[in-house]
Amino acid sequence: FDGLFLSLLGGLFFGRLVYVLLNFKDFGFSLIKFILINGYPGVSIYGALLGTFGTLFIFFNAKKINFLEIIDYFITPFFIALVFGKLGSFFSGSEVGTTTRFFLKTKYFGFDGFRHLTPFYEALLFIVIAILAQKILLEIRKEKYFSGFLFYLSLWYFSLVYFLFDKLKVNHLYFFGYSLNRVVATTLLLTISVYFVYYFRSGILGFIKKYGQEISKKINFGSERKTSEGKS
Repeated sequence: FDGLFLSLLGGLFFGRLVYVLLNFKDFGFSLIKFILINGYPGVSIYGALLGTFGTLFIFFNAKKINFLEIIDYFITPFFIALVFGKLGSFFSGSEVGTTTRFFLKTKYFGFDGFRHLTPFYEALLFIVIAILAQKILLEIRKEKYFSGFLFYLSLWYFSLVYFLFDKLKVNHLYFFGYSLNRVVATTLLLTISVYFVYYFRSGILGFIKKYGQEISKKINFGSERKTSEGKS
């Protein structure tokens, strides 16, 4: 419980800190603006992730607990919390989608035209991974996957969702002229994808070899059959 409480505080602090640093011209060194999130809203999701998991890492190390052996148990609650957070953002209008003519659309106060239901779409996808995460956790407990697998997979999935829907959002956080969420999402997607390909390389090569041989046999069988028919 102590670790969970500290991780929430760490996530909130670093999420807010990253947001303020990227919008420093609006906040300056005002501690009041930093604290009053309701009056000056804004939190960086990747800053919050860094703060949450970074705090947990430090906490578990201090307790002599292997981070990767325990972090998988936090993934399902993490995505459930994200689902409620995204639904809250959708109904409150704090996350607004871009304009659209798609039949699923809504209007937001202060914004012209109909808008994408972007946070609602994200909430649905996070429900899917929350359900899958619980099933994968059971497989990890049976030692079918290594400890930390669910953690890496969840980061990959989270980044994929944010990468896909980033262009359907307004009010981006920018880093040197680029969307921060898209830059971080792309980096994590590529890094974790390379890691998974390397880790499962034997299985991937075995799969390619197996089905490659089957396809080759079918091609050879077809050519032999045509040859025999031609001779007859």
